[in-house]
Amino acid sequence: MASVVDEARAVSPVDVSDIALYVEDKWREPFAKLRAEMPVSWCPDSPYGGYWSVATHALVQAVELDPATFSSSWENGNIVIADPPPQSNLPNFIAADPPVHTAQRRVISPAFNPSQMSEREKVVKQRTRELFDGLPLGETFDWVERVSVPLTIGMLCILFDFPWEERHDLKRWSDYGGNVSPETATEEYRAEWMAQMQAMLARFDAEFAARKALPPSDDLLSRMVHSEAMGNLNPMERLANIALLIVGGNDTTRNSMSGLVEALHRFPGELDRLRADASLIPNAAQEIIRWQSPVTHMRRTCMRDIELGGQALRKGEKVILWYISANRDESVFADADVFDVRRENARRHVAFGHGIHRCVGARLAEIQLCTLIEEIVGRGIRIAPQGSAERLPSPFLHGFTHMPVRIVVG
Repeated sequence: MASVVDEARAVSPVDVSDIALYVEDKWREPFAKLRAEMPVSWCPDSPYGGYWSVATHALVQAVELDPATFSSSWENGNIVIADPPPQSNLPNFIAADPPVHTAQRRVISPAFNPSQMSEREKVVKQRTRELFDGLPLGETFDWVERVSVPLTIGMLCILFDFPWEERHDLKRWSDYGGNVSPETATEEYRAEWMAQMQAMLARFDAEFAARKALPPSDDLLSRMVHSEAMGNLNPMERLANIALLIVGGNDTTRNSMSGLVEALHRFPGELDRLRADASLIPNAAQEIIRWQSPVTHMRRTCMRDIELGGQALRKGEKVILWYISANRDESVFADADVFDVRRENARRHVAFGHGIHRCVGARLAEIQLCTLIEEIVGRGIRIAPQGSAERLPSPFLHGFTHMPVRIVVG
């Protein structure tokens, strides 16, 4: 039975955290209904408890621009829909509010400045070219395994100055670090999660120790260990920030790289447009980030009673910002379900967040996606899906676990 509070609220007809919507690729219609009828709505019951949904572009941005009211802090609930148990409540720099967030972000940001990105772009282009040179022609292979994962994990190895031969560990830790689904609530899963995270911490602590013994350098780990804001983190804080950097630097771009294949298959004329006009490639990279929306949501927690979108939100309540819905907002993006490489406002997407928490690595993701598109266009090939892709069973990261494809020339 609904409570008195629930009855006064716009109650969502669908639990949009249901992983079946994403596994079965049936999320568009429920979110369209929310945007049209109840841009802020209450879901009283889900595997993650009650939560507010914010579904429109304008309201997602409004919440992001008010971090004093809508907290990201791990102390108030963290940044995903699932309420973490104490042993896995990760205090990383995006699960923080100012001034902690401000100081720690300032340590990370220089690793993504224009001069650093210029150097990274050279490496991205070389590695992408070499990877495509080794892809099989005329046979089916897994795009996620052969392209999306190696390209993004490879960049992590560069950012961390981490051994390439240990890339499979990074991939495994990333999968655990970014997993949000009902399965994570079991004691067995939590025990394995902690074992994986402790192994990750031990490995990176060895890297931190090595960096501390050397003069400061440009790689991320050196910047962290030699900084005042992040040089003396406790073990859980170190673990949390490593997990954040691995997931943020890998899973999101990985899923946009896979989404690109799906988008070009559904809208084949867009590849023809890119071949005719390569100057559209940077915009196409923005459009695939919007169209795919690799991060489905972020969570905030109300720090005071407030009205939002005609609804009365209470202090302590969970607020979910559905980026995947905001990026389909028809009031901002005409024909929003269409992948359009000429879309004039593709950059208005909120896939990287908005405001103080906008993704620090956004430019690097853009470089990687541009380079991938350049290779496909420059080689005169199409990536043809061979059967259905397997989608990630998560309401947090929107992506693929497997995608059988074949390269077609012409």
